[in-house]
Amino acid sequence: MNTVAAIDPRHAAGQRLRERVFRGATLVAAIAVLALLGGVALSLLAGAWPALAHFRLGFLTREIWNPVTEQFGALAPVYGTVVTSVLALLLAIPVSLGVAIFLTEMAPLWLKRPVGVAIELLAAIPSIIYGIWGLFVLAPVLQRGVQPWLIAWLGPLPVIGKLFQGPPYGIGILTASFVLAIMVIPFISAVMRDVFETVPDVLKESGYGLGATTWEVIWQVVVPYARTGMIGGIMLGLGRALGETMAVTFVIGNAHRIGSSLLAPGTTISASIANEFTEAVGDLYSSSLIALGALLFLITFSVIAAARFMLLRLERRALSSA
Repeated sequence: MNTVAAIDPRHAAGQRLRERVFRGATLVAAIAVLALLGGVALSLLAGAWPALAHFRLGFLTREIWNPVTEQFGALAPVYGTVVTSVLALLLAIPVSLGVAIFLTEMAPLWLKRPVGVAIELLAAIPSIIYGIWGLFVLAPVLQRGVQPWLIAWLGPLPVIGKLFQGPPYGIGILTASFVLAIMVIPFISAVMRDVFETVPDVLKESGYGLGATTWEVIWQVVVPYARTGMIGGIMLGLGRALGETMAVTFVIGNAHRIGSSLLAPGTTISASIANEFTEAVGDLYSSSLIALGALLFLITFSVIAAARFMLLRLERRALSSA
C-alpha cells in the first residue's frame, strides 16, 4: 500500500517565506557591495573635480608638483606606481613560482609545513615593518654593495645603461621594487601552491609513466593545467603592489620627478597621499591629492577588470580545446 506523506500547509508556507527572505537578503548584500563601490567612486570624483576642472588633461601629463604655486601634475606619481609594481612582479614571479613548485612537488614532508607556515607569516607582517626594515637594512646594503656594482657593470651598456646610472642613493625606485617584491611573494606563492595542489595526481603519474622527468612534468603538465589560477595569483600580487603605502613611503625617496635611472628617488600615488594629505592647505591642493586617489582607484580597477577578462578568455579557450 502506497502512502503519501501529508505536507503541512503552514510548514510549506514557512519554507516559502524563509526562501523569500533568504533571496532578498542575498540580493541586498549584492546591491550593497555595488552601492559601496559606486559611492567610493562618486566621492572620489566629487573631491577630485576641482583639480581636474582646473588643470584638465594637464593634470595627467605634467610632472610638476609645487604646492607653493599651486601647480600640480600626476605624471610622476603614476610613473612611480606603475614602474615599482611592474619591477616588483618581475622580481617576485620567479621566486613565487619556485616556492610553489618546491612545496607541492619536491619538498619532503618534514620541510613542507614549516616552509609553508613561514610563507604565510610573511604575509601577516605589517607593511610598516617592511618599510623600517627596507630603510635601515636593505637600503644600506644596496647602497654599499649592489648599486655600485650595477653602476659599474650595467651603467656603460648602450641600451639599458641609463637605467643604472647616477649616484648610489640606497633609496629609490629599485629599492621600493625590492621591498614590494618581498611583500607580494607570500600572496602569489600561496595562490600558486593551492592551484598546483588541485592538479590531479593521475595526470602527473601519467607523465612519469611515459618517462618524463620532474622538470617536464612540471612545465608540460602542472603549469599548463594551473595556468588560469597562476595568472589570478599574479594579478592579486599586482593589486597588492599598486596600493602599498607605508613600506614604499619609507624607501622610495618621495621626490616628485621622473628620473631615467632606477636608482634615483621617486614617488608613488599612495606615498604622495600619505606624505602630504595632512599638510594640504587650500582646496586645490586637497583636490589634487584626492584626484591622485581617484587615479589609483581607476588603475587598480582597470587591472582587475583586465585580469578578469584575460581569465575568461583562457577558460573559454580551454573549454573549446577540450
